[in-house]
Amino acid sequence: MFHSLLPCERALIGFLLRHLASGSAGGVVVGIGILVLDIASLRTLMSTSDSWLMATLMLFGGLIVTFGSAAIAIGVMTLSGDEE
Repeated sequence: MFHSLLPCERALIGFLLRHLASGSAGGVVVGIGILVLDIASLRTLMSTSDSWLMATLMLFGGLIVTFGSAAIAIGVMTLSGDEE
């Protein structure tokens, strides 16, 4: 699948995936911190709920998407161009 890509396209995809991975890791760390510290009693609320698994997946899914997108955006905005 990636064999038909040009080297510059492979480098771009790798750049985006590295930033996505770092942002996603940050989202997981924040999610674990929220649950460990029981911020806003979320851990208590989730543990007493019947659908605790869905709540956990939604918490981590939302944080991963948000932090991953922010990391990609920061990576793209900090690219330096030769036109300046």
